[in-house]
Amino acid sequence: MSMIATNAAAPPAPTNLIARFTLAAFGLVPLSLTMAVLRIALALPFWKSAMTKWDDWFTLSFGALASFGDFRLHILGAEYPYPAPELMAYASAVCEFTFPILLVLGLFTRYAALGLLGMTAIIQLTVPDGWQTYHLPWASMALAILTFGPGRFALDYVLGLDRISRPR
Repeated sequence: MSMIATNAAAPPAPTNLIARFTLAAFGLVPLSLTMAVLRIALALPFWKSAMTKWDDWFTLSFGALASFGDFRLHILGAEYPYPAPELMAYASAVCEFTFPILLVLGLFTRYAALGLLGMTAIIQLTVPDGWQTYHLPWASMALAILTFGPGRFALDYVLGLDRISRPR
């Protein structure tokens, strides 16, 4: 008689009445739906920012270029000018355009979330007062996507590019 071992054993049914109710009430929302909504929520502010930076194909607006010349990095109580501000403006605009598209499609999702997490860190160094209102929620969303993956409603899942976790 052979026994087949599986890696994913079903979790034991909760015995506590509150735990059973919680599972019944909140277990109805699929994790994949949550991850899709989270991907869109993180993509939107960056997409909107990207749309303000471009005048035409491959042409940044004057305001986008000028602002990077005015921005300062706040590091350990000192202010430093951005290195290569024009290059940083283009890199920022391209990333703000590309990463949200990848997130919404669910393509290379974890990498796009990692890129937006990096951008959030740089934005935090540029605008240190925005941590509670903007940067902390953005970082939290990016970390959740990095941790749980894109979910089933994503090209990564359909193409077999990200099946580290198989959310329901």
